[in-house]
Parts: sequence; C-alpha cells; structure tokens
Amino acid sequence: MNFYVNVALKLIVGLLFITLLINVTGKGNLAPTSPMDQLQNYVLGGIIGGVIYSDSISMAQYIVILLIWAALILITRYAKTHIHTVGKYIDGEPVTIIKNGKLLVQNCLKVNLTAKEVDFKLRTKGINDIRDVKRGIVEQNGSLTIISEGDKDVRYPVVMDGRVNPDVLDTMGRDEDWLNEQLAKQGIDKVSDVYMARFQNGEFYAVTYQDQ
Repeated sequence: MNFYVNVALKLIVGLLFITLLINVTGKGNLAPTSPMDQLQNYVLGGIIGGVIYSDSISMAQYIVILLIWAALILITRYAKTHIHTVGKYIDGEPVTIIKNGKLLVQNCLKVNLTAKEVDFKLRTKGINDIRDVKRGIVEQNGSLTIISEGDKDVRYPVVMDGRVNPDVLDTMGRDEDWLNEQLAKQGIDKVSDVYMARFQNGEFYAVTYQDQ
C-alpha cells in the first residue's frame, strides 16, 4: 500500500511541477518550435518516469532533482534570449535551401537534408517545379517555409529579438541602410531595442522592448 501512496504523491508533485514550469517558461513546450523545447519535454518526462517507481529516491531528492532541472531550463532560456551566440548554438537559425529557383545543396547538407527529404517537403507544400520557388527556408523546428514567385501579402520578419535577419533583407532586395532608415522614421535608434520588426503590404512595422 505504501508503494502506491508513494507513486501517487510523486505523480502529483510531477504534475504540479510541470504545470508550474509551463506557466513560468511559457507555452512553447506544449507546441515545440525549437530543440530546447523538445529537450525540456524529453528530460522532464524521463526524470518523472524514472523516479516515481524507485523506492531508493526519496520525495525530497525527487523535488531537488526537479528544481535543478528547472533552474537549468530558466538559465538556458535567459541566456539564449539575451546572448546571440548562445541562442544560435541552442536553437539554431533558419537556413535558406532554395534561392530564386535554385537548390542550395551545401545548405541542404548543412541541415542534414537528403534529396529525398527535400523532394518530400516540396511535395507536401504542393510545389511541382522548384523554379517557382523564390525562397525555401528550413525553420528551427525542421519545417519548410516556401515563398513562391509572385506571392502577394508576404510577411517578412526583418528583425527578431533585437537581431537583423540579413537573408530576409536579401529576399526583399533591401539592405541595412534601408532598415535603419525605417527604424529612424519610427524614432528607434538601435536594432537591439527592437523586439520584432516586419514588412508587409508595403508597410514597415516595429515593436520595441519598451512598448506595452
């Protein structure tokens, strides 16, 4: 009977901890968009699943282990948000594999995509002719985003988390001088102050970290 009570208590603690961690770190791990979100789910599930049936690990030890993992997650999330190098290493960055109808083989190999996988991703997007693709971008979570020739109402994410996306500027046929000019028109001095900036329907829209 004590075994079942112990398992039940550990399950309750695990459930409460998962709920708390989701609310503290955000909902990203419910619909993972990055390797870090996936890793958080896998390790947390492994900790809870591996501990609840073990009599050798006390409740106090179990809670300490969960707290250590939570601290690692919070520190990592803070670092990848505020330190570009850390964020690039952990989550990676979008990689263009098709540019102006031409397949960039080296970029495909860089993200470990075989020719069969590229062809499959294109078919699932309804692309029959690669020459119709203006940009094909592999996102951080492995999905493929397609911008076709002649697409209208395309949303270009020019700045994300205080960092310029040079590939997007290249796709738009713009440069950083144009970006700085657009920011200046909105009274923004530095790119690092920008939380998000996008260009859509001929309009530039930017939100800074200070905006409410």
